[in-house]
Amino acid sequence: MWYAKNLPVWERALRFIAALLMGLGAWRMGAGPVAFALVASAVITVVTALVGFCPMCAMVGRRRLDQ
Repeated sequence: MWYAKNLPVWERALRFIAALLMGLGAWRMGAGPVAFALVASAVITVVTALVGFCPMCAMVGRRRLDQ
């Protein structure tokens, strides 16, 4: 199933940068439960940034302005 992208390009870039910073923070923390939670959040953020679709944004009815 194909989903319509609901994230603008600038937000996708910010999500990708934020995910990199979360990954860097988790790496600096070492192995621990907080670091694993941070890595999980970073992975989800990278996937939404690369795909361009955020399920939580879709649930609240958010759409891109150019659609």
